[in-house]
Amino acid sequence: MPQSSSSSIAGLSIGQYLIRRLQEYGLQDIFGIPGDYILSFYSMLEQSPINMVGCTREDCAGFAADAYARVHGMGAVCVTYCVGGLSICNSVAGAYAEKSPVVVLTGSPGLRERVNNPLLHHMVREFSTQKDVFEKLCVAGTELVDPVTAFREIDRVLDACARFKRPVYIELPRDMVNVVPHISHTYQEPTTTSDPQALEEAAAEAARLIAAAERPAIIAGVELHRFQLQDELVKLAEATGIPVSATMLGKSVMAETHPLYVGLYEGAMGREAVTEFVEDSDLILVLGAFMTDINLGIFTANLDPSKCIYATSEQLRVRHHHYHGVTLPDFMRALAAQKPHPPKRPIPEALAMQQLPVGELTDEPLTVRRMVPMINELLDDDVIVVADIGDSLFSATELVTRGQSEFLSPAYYTSMGFAVPATLGVQTAKPKARVISIIGDGAFQMTGMELSTIVRNGYDPVVIVLDNHGYGTERWLHAGKWEYNEIHPWNYSKLPDVLGGGTGYEVRTEKEFHEALHSAWDDRNGLSVIHVHLSDQDASETLNRLATRMGRNI
Repeated sequence: MPQSSSSSIAGLSIGQYLIRRLQEYGLQDIFGIPGDYILSFYSMLEQSPINMVGCTREDCAGFAADAYARVHGMGAVCVTYCVGGLSICNSVAGAYAEKSPVVVLTGSPGLRERVNNPLLHHMVREFSTQKDVFEKLCVAGTELVDPVTAFREIDRVLDACARFKRPVYIELPRDMVNVVPHISHTYQEPTTTSDPQALEEAAAEAARLIAAAERPAIIAGVELHRFQLQDELVKLAEATGIPVSATMLGKSVMAETHPLYVGLYEGAMGREAVTEFVEDSDLILVLGAFMTDINLGIFTANLDPSKCIYATSEQLRVRHHHYHGVTLPDFMRALAAQKPHPPKRPIPEALAMQQLPVGELTDEPLTVRRMVPMINELLDDDVIVVADIGDSLFSATELVTRGQSEFLSPAYYTSMGFAVPATLGVQTAKPKARVISIIGDGAFQMTGMELSTIVRNGYDPVVIVLDNHGYGTERWLHAGKWEYNEIHPWNYSKLPDVLGGGTGYEVRTEKEFHEALHSAWDDRNGLSVIHVHLSDQDASETLNRLATRMGRNI
């Protein structure tokens, strides 16, 4: 939450007040591309302490802001009217779907320019078209057209972003940026409190169920990341001794080396031992998890609602009882305070998250299954893994993370092209972090040129491009030799030469990958790109299981 500002707003323009409020929410960086309708606000940002990160494409700026929000708490993207704003729709839609708090800042034609409805450049149908589109993609939005209400509207929209952890939209006509409202205004920080009686009853009922359970389990989801409840999860698990599984979106919400962690729960798509352990539970606490088709293993999960306590930021259900007016953080803390003590549930040895040994390296062609143990060797609390979709994600789920917020992927919305611009967002938020980005060649060709911005800013991620010359996941989902899954080959290892910074590696065998990975890992002078040649018949075990289930529907 922002710190309340009691300093005077006298003489502040609408643009200056917006910048101040963004700073009070901790924003130090904003991503975007300038355009004439937003240039005056860009000039104002340039004179402020906020760092403007210029990107190569608007959708990349949106992905970067999304990733920045995931590790920093809130992100922002600033673009021009329609040609810029409509270009980030997909990125913002993904942030909404996966509950990432991104502030969309956009310029628009000045109010005086709109008299008699002239045909101004960038306009689509009506002046309100862009705003109407973003109403469907954001949890709150505003167009700052009235000086009397502008400050209050800024407060309302930013508060909604922080509270609901979803994108919001602020449109600033260019002739309103420097307008100074002649009003008095004091920001009142909103308070979100639970209904005390509902909270007490919900925690008491949940505690009774836990105490009576013989085989309880926790499924932890992405909202524990978004609301920074990782420590509360660990405290609850350790206080009760309840084993913890995570959804794919929630991966790394708890250190996967913790003795109470049993693995990812993905229905039939996941490891059989984890699925059996979770579904054999007589009580399941589902905390901050979205019940999506991917999380549920293409709806192969078998979770009986009568055995579930389902708590998210949007609802609380204890078996079939619904409680209203109870926040997720309050519920978790109140439940821990009840100190329920169920019988200790043994965790089978097969569920221990054991790091597979690398074993003897050979000159055989590299596979994703052999790649994962080599990356695992390097992971520690300071490493952040960014995975694009497809087998980049599915193979990366087999990595054993050590920290609590070190795995980022669009695992629900599954938009290709997330990883490279997301790597920029992560590095901007945490310049000293060690970042590994895993991305397929198809996704890379969509947004990979955002490496240019990474080089420009001197960041040093290790980017691993999995090259199976096409859309590998779709090959597995729909059998056959379909040319539409093929893409033109690139010399990915040569890109550092093109971009003027970094080092490229091209590998085909286990030994070559191991050597390149360690060379890149030891090099903190700039970007490293590892071009990994893979067979188009290579796939992780997770992708195999997914293809079996999803292929029936395709």
